[in-house]
This record gives sequence, structure tokens and C-alpha cells, in this order.
Amino acid sequence: MKMDGSVRRSLVSLSDFHFGAVATETIEDALLHLAQQNEQAVQAAVGRRGSFRETRIVEFVFLLSEQWCLEKSVSYQAVEILERFMVKQAENICRQATLQLRDEKTEPQNWRALKEQLFNKFILRLVSCVQLASKLSFHYKIISNVTVLNFLQALGYQHTKEELLESELDVLKSLNFQVNLPTPLAYVEMLLEVLGYNGCLVPATQLHATCLTLLDLVYLLHEPIYESLLRASIENSTPSQLQGEKFMSVKEDFMLLAVGIIAASAFIQNHECWSQVVGHLQSITGIALESIAEFSYAILTHSVGANTPGRQQPVPPHLAARALRAAASSNT
Repeated sequence: MKMDGSVRRSLVSLSDFHFGAVATETIEDALLHLAQQNEQAVQAAVGRRGSFRETRIVEFVFLLSEQWCLEKSVSYQAVEILERFMVKQAENICRQATLQLRDEKTEPQNWRALKEQLFNKFILRLVSCVQLASKLSFHYKIISNVTVLNFLQALGYQHTKEELLESELDVLKSLNFQVNLPTPLAYVEMLLEVLGYNGCLVPATQLHATCLTLLDLVYLLHEPIYESLLRASIENSTPSQLQGEKFMSVKEDFMLLAVGIIAASAFIQNHECWSQVVGHLQSITGIALESIAEFSYAILTHSVGANTPGRQQPVPPHLAARALRAAASSNT
């Protein structure tokens, strides 16, 4: 699926995007493959701490991708490559610091030097991630080294072509060359394909445009949205540190993110059909109605607001989520 989805996204523009052109057997195999990859990513995230999907970083990547006329899927891919690379680098720095505490003979400034180097080369690494992402969708557009160097020079960074190539290689080696991984967009588009075949009342192409907008929003407001989701899931406004750490794997669950995005899009497009869409998503993915309702509410809260007509105060997240899933249950 990863290959099918990326190829189709690269060959057509968003305005020409259409669904229903893939055989059902292919869709079934692709959906299963995505589910397996998602499960592996969720398991790998257990015990991980921290995230680099900060608003300013994501906004920088999005604006740079827009300036270079790159497809939406490329900007998401770049953010994910950067996230994984930075996590690897942070883990390496922590490992070095731990070793130094155990070994008195180790140079005490070694890990600090690594941290300083990472900080000084962050913009270079970020741009390298965008360039790598553009190469993964080479059917569409590749950003040349000259374009990258001119951009860096305009920001006041003087780098050579050799340094640029070394930066790309550092990112690739750090991730063991495993950079062509599916983004949340791949999950959204695959589920939209399945919804189309299942007789969804809201057209997939109509949902697709809104999904892209909401996916941008989730990336830009990643921490606030997931904090809202965490508080709603435990029905507590002050999660403990342990609860936050256990919740880290949820942030890497792209299938959950995809159903939340689609459910929120369906509510915006046609709230009368929302329960039908959620019912389909539940039967396709096996994700509980409660989880879909909570995630879609968290997204809607940060996009169209939490206030309901005639109310001055926002509806408490856990009560709103209960109302949404009750509506879904009564119509499925």
C-alpha cells in the first residue's frame, strides 16, 4: 500500500485526486499491510519520551515545502523523518551522558559537544529531511542541491555541496536508511478508499479536502490536541507523569489519528451522516467508537471550537465525547 499510495499521490495533483480506481483485493491487502506497520510503530514507541513535532518546527517545514511547491505528502514525510532522526540523536546524547557518569575516564564534555553540534546543524538537518522526502516522491518534484544551498545562504548559513550530501547521509545512516515509511495521510486516503466502497454517504473526494486541512492542524497543534485527548481518555485534567509516558505510543498510532481526522471531517461536512461514517470506521479498523469520538472531539475543539450554540462555557471533553459516541451507537 505504501508504494501504491505514494505513487498515486505523486502522479496526480490534489485537484485531480479521485477514489475508486483500485481493485478491492488490492485495497484489502494494502489496508492489512498498513495495519501491520502501524502496530509495529506503536510497539516501538513504548517507553519513548519526548517529541520534536513542535509547532514552530512543523510550521517551518510546511512553509518551506509550500515555497518549494512540494506536495502535501512530502511535507508530512519530512516532519516524520525529522522526528525519527531527532529522537535517535537525543537517545544517542542521553546514552553518551549515561556512559560518562559510569566511566570517570571518559571526556566529560563529549555528550555536551554532541548536543551543541546537533543544535548548530539543526536547520541543515531539517532541510535535508525535506530534500530526502522530496526524493521519495521523485515522480513529482525533487529539490536540487543548488536550491537548498541558495535557501540556506539566504538564511545566513554557509554550507558546501559536500556538507549538504554529508548531512543527508547522516540522516539516512541514523535511521538505517528506513525513511520511506507511511505518513498519516496514507492511512487517511486508504480508509477513504474503503469508505467509498462501503457506501459512505459523504463523498470521499469531499472528505479528502477537509481531511488535509485538519491533518495540517493536528501537526501544527500536535501537543495541545494530544493533551486534550489524554485528559479526555483518563477523565482527569491533571495526568500523572506515568500516564503521560504510557500515552506516548498513542501519538504514534496513525490508524487512530486517521479515523479521528475522517470522523471530524465528516462532522464538519455533514454532521447528519457522522454516525454512519464513524460506524464504518469502527467496523473497518476495529477501533472502539469511544476512541473515535474522543479523538474527533479533540480535533474539532481545536478547529471549530468547543462552544455549542447558546452556551457560554465549553462542553467538558469527556461529556462531549460520551454524547458523540452515544449518537454513533444509536445509529449503527
